[in-house]
Amino acid sequence: MDGGTRTIAGAASRDADREVTAELSIVIPTFNEAQNVPFVVQCLSDALAGVRWEVIFVDDNSPDGTTPAARKIARSDPRVRCIRRIGRRGLAGACIEGMLASSATVVAVMDGDLQHDEALLPRMLESIRQGADLVVGTRFAPGGAAERGFSRVRHLSSQLATQAAKRILGVQLSDPMSGFFMMRRELFDAVAPRLSTQGFKLLLDIVASSPQPLRIVELPFEFRSRRHGDSKLDSLVILEYFGLLLAKVSGDWLSIRFVLFALVGSTGLFVHLWALREALAFGIAFDWAQMLAAVTAMTSNFFLNNQLTYRDRRLRGLAAFRGLLTFYAVCSVGAVANVGVAHWVYGSQSIWWLAGTAGAIMGVVFNYAASSVLTWRRS
Repeated sequence: MDGGTRTIAGAASRDADREVTAELSIVIPTFNEAQNVPFVVQCLSDALAGVRWEVIFVDDNSPDGTTPAARKIARSDPRVRCIRRIGRRGLAGACIEGMLASSATVVAVMDGDLQHDEALLPRMLESIRQGADLVVGTRFAPGGAAERGFSRVRHLSSQLATQAAKRILGVQLSDPMSGFFMMRRELFDAVAPRLSTQGFKLLLDIVASSPQPLRIVELPFEFRSRRHGDSKLDSLVILEYFGLLLAKVSGDWLSIRFVLFALVGSTGLFVHLWALREALAFGIAFDWAQMLAAVTAMTSNFFLNNQLTYRDRRLRGLAAFRGLLTFYAVCSVGAVANVGVAHWVYGSQSIWWLAGTAGAIMGVVFNYAASSVLTWRRS
């Protein structure tokens, strides 16, 4: 009995000692990166010789066996940990969850596809030790490079997004889109409640949301080609990025999800007008053409929101069909709310544009609130 107690206590003591003595936690968000996991651990072990470190894989329930691959290594290497997320998706949210799960004094984020240069981590850590609050691995400062890991289109998009961050938010980083950075744990704890769990650009969110100025150091690195698997970025990420910018401009008064919902709704106007013109060209009566255009716009909005605004709650198969039906119902009631508010405002002010704007805002707010609860409710 006493021997068993001592054994358990000894194991607990070793685990506690490992957590206390870990100076650096590297958080790696993953989805379908099973083939890369062993290479990542080996690369970190080689690069961080002499550093007390741990790696936390935060896996969004990958179907390719990423979690078992990480746990297999963890059974023989106590520096490796894995968090499996079920019912939650998204890179920013995974990074935040992993960083909050760390007990180290310094936390870093890097991708699990080996495009980030792990050999830079000791220099980043040394900068933190010398007083930096945040160290960013940059692809665009002198000495950095992105040609191997970027297509020409992605390179141009990243440059444009960087300029937008500088002009709109005043973020003076050469690479605010970088997913490779390190910071003091206590500073991350301070900013964490202000961060959005949506999107891919956590670094920009941290810098724009920090309650105090940060001492930032940028270190150049060469962005490498992916070793295994496919990129998780798609063409809708740019909309998500600008949604983040608008949310930050509003001082987080507007959530990024609401901004994205409104942006998607604005595209519905163009879809509606296009569908109306095409229906009229086929000789359909105006009332029927208007109804067809409205349904077309609602359908477009549903699928865009499903892919972008609610990507972390994305509906598939039969659930997507049921979601589409509830979205039709929500938008129909929202249209009634739109007209009702517009009529009330116009009756008291008789200013057509004010009444129309008030009605449109009411419609968007209602549709967003109702669809979040009914169409894309959390499972």
